[in-house]
Amino acid sequence: MRLREPDPMRILLADDHEAVRKGVCAILSSRLDIEVCGEAKNGQEAIEKAHALKPDLIILDITMPVLNGIDAARVIRQTLPELPILLLSMHEGKHIIEDARRIGIEGYVSKSEAGATLLAAVDAILHNQTFFPEGN
Repeated sequence: MRLREPDPMRILLADDHEAVRKGVCAILSSRLDIEVCGEAKNGQEAIEKAHALKPDLIILDITMPVLNGIDAARVIRQTLPELPILLLSMHEGKHIIEDARRIGIEGYVSKSEAGATLLAAVDAILHNQTFFPEGN
């Protein structure tokens, strides 16, 4: 009898730039234990897909149309409090990290560092740890 492989970690990715979504999907898809189960182009769509798809993790860009990532995270935290959230953004700064922590977001990765740190951040968050830049 063959043992069944564990189900991959299901990730919902929200970013308004298709090229960024494709690049992040490529990084995530390099691992067999990760599946991008959906993509969203704005914060409102991210909220709707989070409820519909029930992912294991949601990765949110901060600057998106309709509803930004911080506001979408607030709504998701209220309605799906157990869903871990990772911010992925070109914006950096202590105030962003402070806002993220206050909302209960589990991690932050700069887009400029995504190639080097995104998978480590996903692993940390899915193992009930946080992932923020050093010194924050």
